Order: sequence, then C-alpha cells, then structure tokens
Amino acid sequence: MHDLKAIREAPDAFDAGLQRRGLAPRAAEILSIDAQLRALMTEKQQAESTRNQASKAIGQAKAKGDEAAFAALKAEVDRAKAVIDAAGPAESALGAQLQAILESLPNLPAAEAPDGPDETANVELRRWGTPRAFDFQIRDHVDLGGAAMDFESAARMAGARFVALKGPLARLERALTQFMLDVQTEEAGYIEVSPPLLVQGKSLYGTGQLPKFAEDLFKTSDDRWLIPTAEVSLTNLVREQILAEADLPLRLTAATPCFRAEAGSAGRDVRGMIRQHQFIKVELVSITTPAQSVAEHERMTAAAEAILQKLELPYRVMALCTGDMGFSAQKTYDLEVWLPSQQTYREISSCSNCGDFQARRLEARFRPAGEKAKPAYAHTLNGSGLAVGRTLVAVLETYQNADGSITIPRALRERMGGAERIGPFAV
Repeated sequence: MHDLKAIREAPDAFDAGLQRRGLAPRAAEILSIDAQLRALMTEKQQAESTRNQASKAIGQAKAKGDEAAFAALKAEVDRAKAVIDAAGPAESALGAQLQAILESLPNLPAAEAPDGPDETANVELRRWGTPRAFDFQIRDHVDLGGAAMDFESAARMAGARFVALKGPLARLERALTQFMLDVQTEEAGYIEVSPPLLVQGKSLYGTGQLPKFAEDLFKTSDDRWLIPTAEVSLTNLVREQILAEADLPLRLTAATPCFRAEAGSAGRDVRGMIRQHQFIKVELVSITTPAQSVAEHERMTAAAEAILQKLELPYRVMALCTGDMGFSAQKTYDLEVWLPSQQTYREISSCSNCGDFQARRLEARFRPAGEKAKPAYAHTLNGSGLAVGRTLVAVLETYQNADGSITIPRALRERMGGAERIGPFAV
C-alpha cells in the first residue's frame, strides 16, 4: 500500500515511479479524490459540531420558554443532520474509490532497479560455476525420471500439471527439502516455522496477492485460500503487531507445498516439473527496520545462493528490471540455475525487498529504541531458498550419466542413505 501523505508531498516523484513501472500517472486523480474526501470529512465534522452545540442550546431555550429560539435551533439541528446523513454514504464511496486505486498500484521501484519493459531488460550481475560439458546425448528430467516421475497417474487423479514422484526420486525431493532447511536454519540463522497452508483473504491482501491476482490462486468453498508461497503465512505472523527494534531483523523460513493456478501460462513449460500447480518450496522471510533492509536483501540472496553452491549447480544472478518485478517488490534479484536440456538458465529463486509496501497493508510496525519513540512501519523481504522441484530438475539433468543413472551430489549423500547413484529408472 502506498503512503498517501508521501503522494501529497511529492506527486511528481510518485508518477515518475509509476512511469518506470510502465504505468500512467495517477497522482492527480488520487489527490483529487483525496481533496474531495477531506473536504467532505471537514464539512461533516463541522455539521456534527453545529448539531452538538445546537442540541445543547435547545434544552436551554426550552427551559426558558423561548419558542422562537427553540424552533430556530431545531431547524439548525435538522439541517446539520441532513448534511451528516448525506456525507456518510458519499464519504464511504470516495474512501472506497481511493482505496481501490491505491491497492491496485504496485510498489514503486528502488532508484537502483534497472529500467525496462520486460525480462529482456534484466541485468546479469554475476555467474557462479561452469555448465558441465557432456560427451553423450543429454536427456531432460522427464526422460531421466521415467516411471519414477509419474505424470500419468497424477493426471488421472488431479489433472494436468501435477506429478507423483516415487521411490528414490521421492526420497531425493525430501532430502533436498531437509538439506535446504538445515542450511537456512543452522548456517543462515532463520527460524523454522510450520505454518498454515490455508489462509483467509486478508492474509493474501496483506502480502499483495489480493485483490489483483485472485485468478492465480486456488480458493476453497469456505472462503479460504491455498497459499501460493509460504511468504504469505510467514509475513502474516507479524500482521497487526508492534515489534521491538531489538528483535529485528526477524528471519523466518518454512518448507511448504505451494499452490498456483498458473492462469495465463497455457503453453508454457507444459512438459515436466518446471511449472506445476503444486510444488514444494523453502521460503525465506525477513522483517527489518528501514535501515536494515538493503543489507538484509543482499544477505538473503547470499543465503539462497549458498544452496546452489553446496549442490555445485551453476547459476547466475539477475537484477530484475522495473517491468519484470513482482507487484509488491521495490527491488528483486533472481537466481537462475543452468538446465542442460534447455541449454539456458531458468529461475529457481526470487529474492525481493518490499520496503514498507506490505507492512502498510499488514499494519506491521516496530517501535524504535527510545522511551518516546512512536511505532514505524517495518520493511519486509522474501525469497526462495529454494524452489525444491526446480532444484530436483537441475540435479537430475546436471548429474546425469550416459546410462541414465544420476550421481547424487556430495551434499545430499548422507540424506540419501549414503547412496552415490540412483537409477536408471524404467520407462
């Protein structure tokens, strides 16, 4: 949510931020509605004051038997009441109109975020590792998974974009999940949480998925929603809370199934596990003071990179341009892992600094140190540490052997019962 006071003070800067997002100016419209609303509120307050004063005077006039004064005061009360009654619905309508505009607009980009209309303008910051050179025909993860990556059975029970992993592949998925959680909790200092997978609409509103992106979500018959990411649950842990500055930054992590309708993605990544309706992801969330969030963003990105480095998976780090960032983000880094079958890098983590954008929607604040300090809005950050399914895909393809077997990365072997290889899997 945007700070209305900031828009009043710097409307040109607000419109410049929207323009960088590829959007038309809105400050004049917002300020016009805001001015009408404030004028209406002032008129209503004045009418309420007049009504209250006249109501008191009516009693005095009646006690004195002054019928003329009584009649005049009663007429004044009636006029004031008519103004108040008319102002109520008008105030509600203007307030709803202003709220609808503000909640529909994305976060403004940080000054250092690269400008551009779409992913073609993203900026590569660095690479780690060298893609493996193969001396045999590369297979993709679907061919490597064979019958242990069962799309047909999953489709019979749930439809397209689901998979049932079996045997060593199911264990590999579990090993990856546990490995990621252990690294983030034991080395990066995140607190593990087991959060709800179903949330109310106001929780998704707080993190920015609602109302704009309802079609991308799954909703239950009792008006709850399946989380598209644990970012929703973890960030909402501080909703309507006032935290002590000494307790920040607060770092939280969770491994959960995530559920996405993938509306508008027809024809994209229809083969395999790249784009699924249900997948496991290890999420990272940080709640910080404004002074901490820039450094925390770099720290969070490094925590996600650590997983790829320990698994020895080549990747690159991209700074997303203003046209490719998510709705709530003011600055985003994407980690893209190398997929041999596609001969390209694909997103496996997105780490974003949202500033106070989500905190305003959530009413998440902190109290700065000092006896008389007033609460201020916190900053929120989120990132993937990592998407487990896509990491599984990268491991299968990067560590494949000529016979179709998969060499287990050294970092996972203990969690795989000491096995050095799995497969090949029957078709």
